[in-house]
Amino acid sequence: MQPVIETNIKEYPLASRGKVRDIYEISPDSLLIVTSDRISAYDVIMPEPIPMKGWILNQTTLFWMKRFTDLVPNHIIASDVKDYPQSLHAYEEQIKGRSVLVKKAKPLPIECIVRGFITGSGWKDYKATGSLCGYDLPANMKESEMFPEPLFTPSTKAEIGDHDENISLKQATDLIGRELMDQVQTVSLEIYGRARDYARERGIIIADTKFEFGLTDDGLILIDEVLTPDSSRFWPMDGYEPGHGQPSFDKQFLRDWLTEIGFNQQPPAPHIPEDIIQRTQARYIEAYERLTGAKVGE
Repeated sequence: MQPVIETNIKEYPLASRGKVRDIYEISPDSLLIVTSDRISAYDVIMPEPIPMKGWILNQTTLFWMKRFTDLVPNHIIASDVKDYPQSLHAYEEQIKGRSVLVKKAKPLPIECIVRGFITGSGWKDYKATGSLCGYDLPANMKESEMFPEPLFTPSTKAEIGDHDENISLKQATDLIGRELMDQVQTVSLEIYGRARDYARERGIIIADTKFEFGLTDDGLILIDEVLTPDSSRFWPMDGYEPGHGQPSFDKQFLRDWLTEIGFNQQPPAPHIPEDIIQRTQARYIEAYERLTGAKVGE
């Protein structure tokens, strides 16, 4: 399977080309989302792809979405190319396994983040203020320590190239309203709790993750990606110890390499050496295979 860096489906208008996904407008009510092998870090797109990454992200999302349909509907219409409009069949080699036909929805203006462990921007905020998104936290917490209970910590949804910013529950409520806020908070925590327990049985800690929701005429639905290595931090249970950063199955490995070489988190990004590409890919593959029990490409 050749890496897919960018698609060009001429029969339909390109609605957007993001850091990873190419989105086409198929009808007034539907979109085609193609997950490429592009990879970003610190909101900067890298010049080289990670082969198979898009396939893994798409298939991981489909795996999780099927598990949570009793909690919240999702936007999937079809995920098999043969069920797409006939004009898309010519692009099967590019889009097979890495695309979905979905219902259009109005995305909520917040990222719905759930944190089970203190790390990343949450750790930075805690060190600076002793709190996180308005939550008062225990004193003297260690980096990577588990919270007594998972926290719902929303953030803004930044444009490409900008950074999301953590906001308080009140700020999020002001943006979307109390009723909707209560709904997405409850659903996000329920999904995280189920996924955390499932992953733990397979040797993976889900340190944190983000969900996106949208509104349709029928109400709230789950959209975008779900519990992938790009939207979550996956740590191996073996060797887990609070007090420092953890090795990961996600793109934190790439971020760490970029930090080591002094990347200033601004474009243009440096070229990624082949060994870093392969080692990053290996982490995506291991996360997928551990979680789903399937082999990549099956």
